[in-house]
Amino acid sequence: MRFSPFCLSIIAVALAFVAGEAAAQTQRVTPESKAQVQLSFAPIVRQTAGAVVNVYASRSARRQNSAMDEYLRRFFGDDAPRGPRGRSQNSLGSGVIVDPSGLVITNNHVIENMSEVKVALADRREFEADILLRDSRTDIAVLKLKDASNLQAVELGDSEALQVGDIVLAIGNPFGVGQTVTQGIVSALARTQVGISDYQFFIQTDAAINPGNSGGALIDMNGQVVGINTAIYSRSGGSIGIGFAVPSSMVRVVLNSAKGGARNVVRPWLGARLQPVDGDIATGLGLERPTGVLVTAVHDKGPATEAGLKRGDVILAVDGQPVDNPDSFGYRFTLKGTQGQVPLTVLRGGKQNTLQVRLMPPPETPSREPVRGRARTPFAGATLVNISPAVADELQIEVADEGVVIAELEERSVAASVGFEKGDLVVAINGERLASTKDAERQIERTGGYWEITINRGGRVFTTVLGR
Repeated sequence: MRFSPFCLSIIAVALAFVAGEAAAQTQRVTPESKAQVQLSFAPIVRQTAGAVVNVYASRSARRQNSAMDEYLRRFFGDDAPRGPRGRSQNSLGSGVIVDPSGLVITNNHVIENMSEVKVALADRREFEADILLRDSRTDIAVLKLKDASNLQAVELGDSEALQVGDIVLAIGNPFGVGQTVTQGIVSALARTQVGISDYQFFIQTDAAINPGNSGGALIDMNGQVVGINTAIYSRSGGSIGIGFAVPSSMVRVVLNSAKGGARNVVRPWLGARLQPVDGDIATGLGLERPTGVLVTAVHDKGPATEAGLKRGDVILAVDGQPVDNPDSFGYRFTLKGTQGQVPLTVLRGGKQNTLQVRLMPPPETPSREPVRGRARTPFAGATLVNISPAVADELQIEVADEGVVIAELEERSVAASVGFEKGDLVVAINGERLASTKDAERQIERTGGYWEITINRGGRVFTTVLGR
């Protein structure tokens, strides 16, 4: 029997239809149990929610003597009128128990400037907490609950294994209404230029995060903490589906520092100044696109010099991990710690090569030799120290060859009222260049009520004249 071309076409379409139906049927699977019908995140929530806590912080802010108080006392003596003695300040956020002994991770901004911290567990038990470590540069703080043990804790996961599109849960206490769970996906990784902290390298998620969620957990589908919810992008104050979390890899660095008894996080020192690679720089270097970080200066005796890094080099990767700007470099470099070596992929003269950089903390050379500004001088309430790589790293300023830096500044002090800022580099007083805090102390006391002070603030140099 022979078929016409038309009939053959009809048969081919029919066979394709049957084959398509068969394929569609093989892709559909009938649920075989009630559990498959009722798929839920409840098991992960049960596993982790008990370790997510509420953090209450407060302080009674005693009013410090201001420059105006000093002025009034000159005319009225001890009977001078004064403002209110103090006021209560409060803060509310979330936290995560990461060790059964009572170690809690939260955001630094939740407890910043606070003196009393309490933590409420999901079962309504409350504990007072000591602040083991505050790290403003990552916005992470570590607390230790008093008289606590055998608590439910959640394990820190590997944020480096996250991929865009992974499902995550955000657990916290938004608006203080009680523990709340929201679900979303990882919207982006390695978000920088967000303006939240010094180490800008965030996980972005669309899980609903609102005020009070700060310090709460970002949980993956393994029931592990992959991030600490830190901030939201919002014009109204409510969630619009753009939230940011500090990756667990960086959280682990801060936690390990606290476990080791450190009061501060010690980071590796490169000994070089970096800047982003923009389009013009990329074109001049023969790069297809802006990537990496440009080395603009190298410290004479730092690890960068030892490794052979030079001005004009472009660092493309840290231990094989690409870097696109100074923020991503700082994040990748910090994760490597302060011991051993790390390979940097460097572009020089159109060729890539690898340099081994020694990992070490920034040195305290010269020693700080702090000098506290005395009363009846413009520096009252300020503490001056010698500048070193360690001091420059803490204050996030450039290392200078001369001058002393304001390392501490009391609120409402004379020094604050006349306009000094923490991190200001005091270069000269009354025309005398300063090489150490001893020089600064001598010049401050020698002036006789008149001070001509030269300041370097972020590269901008200016001189101010102050009198008693």
